[in-house]
Amino acid sequence: MKALLSTLLILVPFWAQASSTLRCDSGLVSLDDTTSEVNRKCGEPLSRDFLGYREVLDQYGFYHEVAVEEWSYGPRNGMYQFLRFQGNRLIKIDSKRRN
Repeated sequence: MKALLSTLLILVPFWAQASSTLRCDSGLVSLDDTTSEVNRKCGEPLSRDFLGYREVLDQYGFYHEVAVEEWSYGPRNGMYQFLRFQGNRLIKIDSKRRN
């Protein structure tokens, strides 16, 4: 049981790292890329959903309201990719199979 738990704990960083990049037709998209970089590398998304606004604290201690969007790409090999942007910066990459 301890060996199984140890193996799982070792593999967790690899799973987290795998979702921090996405290969597109003309390049690799990474977290913190801008919407224009993603659009240039991956093309126009299947859909763009505006999710609202979020208040974030900047490096100087000021709060700003930024737009939150989710872009969808796919299917590629049966997988859909969902990219979440906050203030025009990529903050999350998810991949899921749709039924």
